[in-house]
Amino acid sequence: MLNNLNIMNNEIKFSAEALAIVKQMISRYPDGKQKSALLPVLHLAQAEFDGWLSVPVMDYVASLLSIKPIEVYEVASFYSMYNLKPVGKCTLEVCRTSSCWLMGAEDIVRHIQNRLGIKDGQTSSDGMFTLKTVECLGSCGTAPMLQCGAKYHENLTLEKVDELLDKLATDNKRTTYLDIV
Repeated sequence: MLNNLNIMNNEIKFSAEALAIVKQMISRYPDGKQKSALLPVLHLAQAEFDGWLSVPVMDYVASLLSIKPIEVYEVASFYSMYNLKPVGKCTLEVCRTSSCWLMGAEDIVRHIQNRLGIKDGQTSSDGMFTLKTVECLGSCGTAPMLQCGAKYHENLTLEKVDELLDKLATDNKRTTYLDIV
């Protein structure tokens, strides 16, 4: 994870390391098809710019890909993996669709809300956790589940949720979709 907010004189710029990664991503596609790199570039931007995509950050991404800002806004607002407002260091995305709901996702959400003192879409007062309920994350056979960064946490029980929250609080680091390990 890069986690390097690089905003100077109100100018938004990727770090040199992140910009090199963006250029490498764009080079994977034929000339004129740089928009194909939008999803991974947005992940990188979100990791680089404090866990969320502000309008100026999305405009910057559009300029790098030579596309219109609205094309970035449409994608960023469609997918639940992108945050359009500030979030905690760890975003807990709890699946709320059929399999997870039948297996107790509502209990998991209620437990997280009670433990952290937040509701869906809110961030804990310490800035550590944001809770989001999301549509299917494709892990129906291991319901209920939640995603935090790039990691799935499956076959959840209230005890497993407590262990996860304790571990994340102890680690005290931002989780992103780039944390593949």
